[in-house]
Amino acid sequence: MSSFDKIRTRIAPSPTGFLHLGTARTALYSWAYARHHGGEFVLRIEDTDVARSTQDSVEQIIAAMNWLGLSYDEGPIYQMQRLERYQAVIEQMIADGKAYRCYATPEELNAMREAQKARGEKTLYDRRWRPEPGKVLPTPPEGVKPVVRFANPVDGDVTWNDLVKGSITINNREIDDLIIARTDGVPTYNFAVVVDDWDMRISHVFRGDEHVNNTPWQINIFNALGAPLPSFGHLPIILGDDGLKLSKRRGAVSVMDYAANGYLPEGMLNYLARLGWSHGDDELFSAEQMVSWFDGSHLSKSPAQWDPAKLDWVNGHYVKQIDESRLAGLVVDQLKAKGIEAPLEQVQPKVALFKDRCATVAALADWLAMYFAPVAPSAEDLAAHVTDAVRPALSALAERLSALAEWNKASIQQALKETLAATGLKMPQLAVPVRVLVCGRAQTPSVDAVLEQFDKKKVLDSLQSV
Repeated sequence: MSSFDKIRTRIAPSPTGFLHLGTARTALYSWAYARHHGGEFVLRIEDTDVARSTQDSVEQIIAAMNWLGLSYDEGPIYQMQRLERYQAVIEQMIADGKAYRCYATPEELNAMREAQKARGEKTLYDRRWRPEPGKVLPTPPEGVKPVVRFANPVDGDVTWNDLVKGSITINNREIDDLIIARTDGVPTYNFAVVVDDWDMRISHVFRGDEHVNNTPWQINIFNALGAPLPSFGHLPIILGDDGLKLSKRRGAVSVMDYAANGYLPEGMLNYLARLGWSHGDDELFSAEQMVSWFDGSHLSKSPAQWDPAKLDWVNGHYVKQIDESRLAGLVVDQLKAKGIEAPLEQVQPKVALFKDRCATVAALADWLAMYFAPVAPSAEDLAAHVTDAVRPALSALAERLSALAEWNKASIQQALKETLAATGLKMPQLAVPVRVLVCGRAQTPSVDAVLEQFDKKKVLDSLQSV
């Protein structure tokens, strides 16, 4: 930390799609590390891929960060608003002999690579436009816009102590002179990210495994600029339940998809935290606890396995734990998404009865929908449970319920007991048909508690419908 006065981390998603789960995990680790050390966390939008970047993606990324509760101290900072800064650094590098213009055409580069392949060589740029003492460069061709390449060291090794993987060494002969600015002047990723991290005083960079091969170039550019070198930590990939890498192109991996499907940010953060990091045997913990524990140690080197059942288990814990008024508000939103209007004051008393059965708010909303929208029992359930043998008991129960002066669990339970005594039926023989007719399903919590939450007239109408 001698080069930095404060720990500063960042997350730098590309706005070419939604914030996916792997980036969300990286954001969580970066945020927790900064918070643990009393540092700062920066949100940067890497939007130099102009053709694919969209404002909608930017808004989705920010919405996902806000939903997860990953508050940032600076940002969002947009790369496309920093083009003058990149250009100034590039011009200085060219003046210092650390970068140069390359006029090789795509056709020439293809021919170069094919010749290298034919000789059994690794395909690397042959530095034909790189200035060297005593070397005479050709005259720049007319009509060809040059790229700018970084004059990468030709010898020696690049070594860094990775926060996750340990010591890594790559020889400079394995990498070539990277393009740092395209023909239109827009910088490439490996250059812009270095200037950004330098300017923003980023001390620690957590990112995905796929960036390991970019790191030697970036370290060399940091060194060429005389910039302090951040510490790097490359996180292992997350595998889907099919054993393949989770990605934007495979599966429902958008953070906001999970929000829409009734997962809680507490559950998602808790689950993501355990995908590559551990604190002893602790499985359930708050974001505050994670911050207190997350010092950068105990990060796994092995790929993590996405487990939907485990996520449901973790999320179900928080569904049971969070404040019921907040939970009711989330249920109202879920029902509204289904086209069902449900007043909050009517939803809240029902939440406690069903939440222990639910892994998500969406599942809870599915239960409570029967109170606010018509139910449609399946033909199979009606045939199996609402039989001629039980219809007289249903009519008798409807009469007793109709006569109740108070509509509550105790009085409903008494009406059920009296009906059973009069008809000689057992509770399941009566309760299951009642559930089918009133709730549209054969299984529910205690039938008296479920009926108590219905409007009395709705119950009677359902029982008398047969």
